[in-house]
Amino acid sequence: MKIIKALILLAFVVAFCSLTGCGGKKEANPLVTTPSPAASEVAKIAAEKKNIALVMKTLTNPFFIEMEKGARKAANEMDVILTVKTGAQETSIDQQIAIIEELIRMKIDAIVIAPASSIELIPVLKKAQDEKIAIVNIDNRLDSEVAKKMGLVNVPFISVDNEKGSYLSAKFLSGKFDGSTEVLILEGIRSAKNAQERTSGALKAFKENANANVAAVATANWKIDEAYAVAQSQFRTKPSIGAVFCGNDMMALGVVKYLKESGRTGVLVAGFDALDEAKRAVEDGTLLVTVDQRADMQGYLGVKMALQKLRGEPVSPETLIEVKLISKGVR
Repeated sequence: MKIIKALILLAFVVAFCSLTGCGGKKEANPLVTTPSPAASEVAKIAAEKKNIALVMKTLTNPFFIEMEKGARKAANEMDVILTVKTGAQETSIDQQIAIIEELIRMKIDAIVIAPASSIELIPVLKKAQDEKIAIVNIDNRLDSEVAKKMGLVNVPFISVDNEKGSYLSAKFLSGKFDGSTEVLILEGIRSAKNAQERTSGALKAFKENANANVAAVATANWKIDEAYAVAQSQFRTKPSIGAVFCGNDMMALGVVKYLKESGRTGVLVAGFDALDEAKRAVEDGTLLVTVDQRADMQGYLGVKMALQKLRGEPVSPETLIEVKLISKGVR
């Protein structure tokens, strides 16, 4: 009996020592590693970061460079990963479609899109939305009727009131007319809503002025070189044109270049975008007026709203940023 009790006591002591070490130094098991809290936390944070893509028309227009700056500012402040993609030109619709397809394969979290076309981008954006990618529309409005028919819904829009901005610009321009004046309107891509709205605003302003006679409405697809060529053609057939309203500054700068090289004087030119080069042209008198539509703010709010959507927070269906006329001495 004593032997059995002794054996039980010995077993108890061995078990106790194996658990406590019996005061001796415990050896670390070299096969077991414990991740440091710092490394674990970094991995967790990285996994939680959202990857948001900004898709623009091009970077050949300084307007979109400012838009990217605003988006990057938002990304830094809100600690998100920003992926920026652009087409080669503002008319590169197929390229934008291919970019969206690529972003779908990348399983991006959200897309902030300044579409080259208000209609042709809708099918691929619907495909992205079906893959649970959040969509935010900036700058150029997607066609709401076509979007609804295709099932692309709950896409917030951020831009300016393009019709109001162009109306103010054309109104300022027509206020400088000295008697009856023939006007040329240069518009952007005709399938783009912002191009349509800017032409509409300009026509409204000129209609209110009995001295304004719209001689032609032509497209230069937002491009400086096309605007130069269109101006050359229009002035050849309509040499009495005394004013040109342009739907963006790139086209306005193309017209200004043509007027300078052809030696034509006294022609008033209005733009839209408030690019740095356009503002310098306003100050030296070669451009009468332009419109600041805060490209940087559109990019900033686009990223902010995309993050809000990803967090399940309510967002406004439409956000319009106030425009501002830039004329000589007025910034």
